[in-house]
Amino acid sequence: MLANQLFIPTDIQRLKPKKMPDKSGPAREKFCAHILVEMFLVAVLAVYLILAKGQIVGDDLAFTVAGAGLMVLVTYWTLNTLRDGLEVIAVRR
Repeated sequence: MLANQLFIPTDIQRLKPKKMPDKSGPAREKFCAHILVEMFLVAVLAVYLILAKGQIVGDDLAFTVAGAGLMVLVTYWTLNTLRDGLEVIAVRR
């Protein structure tokens, strides 16, 4: 064996990607549940923005932090819901 050659065993199995489930039922149910939570979070955010309309940013620190946290949660949940939607589409294909 030469010094610049690598020893690679021939019996190593290649990593296979996980197969998507054949039925779209569980993925669709999870997506529908995520959509309902998404609508609730957007409604809560809309109520927060209505309440915050007359306030100055940073005037009430707890109110500002709660709003920022709510916006982060809504953003995270939206991205998670989009991922589930793409999973439903992938299962259909």
